[in-house]
Amino acid sequence: MKNKLIDATQIWLDVKTVAQLKGVTVRAIRLAIKQQKYICKTEDIRGGKSYKICLGSLETELQNKYFNEYYNSLAFEDKEKLPEIIQPTQERIIPEHMKRIALARMDLLNLWQEYKKGKKNRQQASKEFLELYNTGEYYKELFEVLGKTSIGTIYRWRSKLKDTSDWTRLVPDYNYKGSAEIRTSLSQEEIEIFMKLLLNQNRFSIGKATGLTKHILKKRGYEILPKDVTFRRYAEWFKRTHFDKWILSREGQKSLRDKVEPYLVRDASVLEVGSVLVADGHRLNFQVINPFTGRPTRANLVGFLDWKSGGLVGFEIMLEEDTQCIASALRNSILNIGRIPDIVYQDNGKAFRAKFFQGDKDFEELGFTGVYGKLGIKPVFASPYNARAKVIERFFLEFQESFEKLLPSYIGSSIDKKPAYMKRNEELHKEVHNGYVPTIEEAIHLINCWLEYKHSLPCPNVPGKSVAEVLSTIQKQDIKEQELDDLMMAQEVKTIHRNGIRFLKSDYYDDTLYGIRGKAIVKYSLFDLSHVKVYSMQGEFLCRAERVTSTHPMAVHLGDINDVQDYKQKVVKQRKLRNKTIKAVRQFLSIDDIEKMEILMSQDKQEVIESKPMPVKVIAEKPLTRPIFESKFQRYEWHLKNGCHSQEDRHWFESYMQSKEFKEIYGEEDEK
Repeated sequence: MKNKLIDATQIWLDVKTVAQLKGVTVRAIRLAIKQQKYICKTEDIRGGKSYKICLGSLETELQNKYFNEYYNSLAFEDKEKLPEIIQPTQERIIPEHMKRIALARMDLLNLWQEYKKGKKNRQQASKEFLELYNTGEYYKELFEVLGKTSIGTIYRWRSKLKDTSDWTRLVPDYNYKGSAEIRTSLSQEEIEIFMKLLLNQNRFSIGKATGLTKHILKKRGYEILPKDVTFRRYAEWFKRTHFDKWILSREGQKSLRDKVEPYLVRDASVLEVGSVLVADGHRLNFQVINPFTGRPTRANLVGFLDWKSGGLVGFEIMLEEDTQCIASALRNSILNIGRIPDIVYQDNGKAFRAKFFQGDKDFEELGFTGVYGKLGIKPVFASPYNARAKVIERFFLEFQESFEKLLPSYIGSSIDKKPAYMKRNEELHKEVHNGYVPTIEEAIHLINCWLEYKHSLPCPNVPGKSVAEVLSTIQKQDIKEQELDDLMMAQEVKTIHRNGIRFLKSDYYDDTLYGIRGKAIVKYSLFDLSHVKVYSMQGEFLCRAERVTSTHPMAVHLGDINDVQDYKQKVVKQRKLRNKTIKAVRQFLSIDDIEKMEILMSQDKQEVIESKPMPVKVIAEKPLTRPIFESKFQRYEWHLKNGCHSQEDRHWFESYMQSKEFKEIYGEEDEK
């Protein structure tokens, strides 16, 4: 709008507006009026008087300020009261639905005029016309658009036309949704106070911000305050037309990126299967048994998703999301798909950012270059707090809805979403609740079963194929599992005992550990606890120790065939290890060496006796105590060590060596 088209002498401003223009108090403007500094007039309002100041009597800079800034931001209650010369001249686009309303009003006015023609009592004719129209049976299409109306509204529409046929004059006065401007009776000061509260990061509700604004205005001396609905309309208009400012002020930059900023549409179909893996961690919403404490707990799942197929190709469950858990999950992924990915696209969390993956000067000095560098993988990190970039988030959401909620140990993702049995005074749900909590091994088995179902669904990036069919097209590589284990399995230092290594309340044993004592490095994966890998403290591979299973206490008498076989195999293993030790000691101390040592020792004793006579004591040999044998092979072992002391012992010994049990346990070699 150009200033030369505006006659400032035709514009009258209230005291409050002039005070805001000058940046002074209302009291100062009232004193200036008494001193006749401005051209003023009075208006009767609500039983009192109100001063109006002519804009043309203000300073030139204030007039320019009003035209350039204030007039565009502050609207009036009724534009028809403004001089026609200062009406906005800029063109605006009328929305289709408001165009439809204006044309319907125009048609209704024409029908009204036609109905009154030839009628003597036009007032009665108008009443009859409205009664027919408001029934909804006549002019149904117009009624669907306009609804019920009154005679006052009809006259107001006719007044707006002013004997013209310009239907645009009948466009609704209220600003439509999406309009960049709004007409409001709120003053600039009221808007500023209201918006400071409404755009606060503490996120006041519109009603609370309205109440606080009115309280502040009362403290400043305002007697007549706008209605609550006026504030609400302004807030809703601002939210519609300035949604970016609304979100940034109240919720922050992350919400601005997630809710307002446009996002990129990525075409995953151009990728190769297994070329790009997307990694992220997920806090399980169900409980598992902690293998270290035996108590229920929430564990972490770290998964690697193939971007092309959308399938989860590998994961690991651990109690905390750390670098070792991530490395183990990557190891499982590589073994499952049979190739090393070119790129791993992952979160920006501290666990992924750890030096363990990146490699730096410190690690290079120690001989390390980072796991990804050794495998030839390029790590790509998502921007911090950028949920749009992590395509695996959608997978975890479906994982929660279609898997986690099926488990009895599901506890919900938040306090508000926890199941009823976990809430207070829900005795019925607690009574019927199944308290089963799976172990980590059981949870892994259940997840794998769910993945079979998930991978049978259509692939989102390859039409006509399932996820499993797309994954089957991966070009396999020669993967060396030993190298992956050295890099990626979790490790702890343990002590080797007589029964092997005690780890997670189980014994792990291999014949290699027989006769070894001291510390050793144990590498393991919670994905498969049936075995661990044992290394020396210098890093040399010793063995793969299997988990020791328990034995039936009365296998021969009460157990089934499997219990008997298990018992016999373990007894045979014990015997072989013992014979191995005896054989080694016999080689170390041969019979010839023993005889020479006895001769030398006897000569030394004779010399001592001849040089100094010693009193001779006859010591009676202590009678040998025979124990109570629990099994035949125990008696056989005792006779081997202590000999046979009677004819009955020799007869039993010879008959046992001919028995079937002896041959199954000791074999023909021991018999010889």
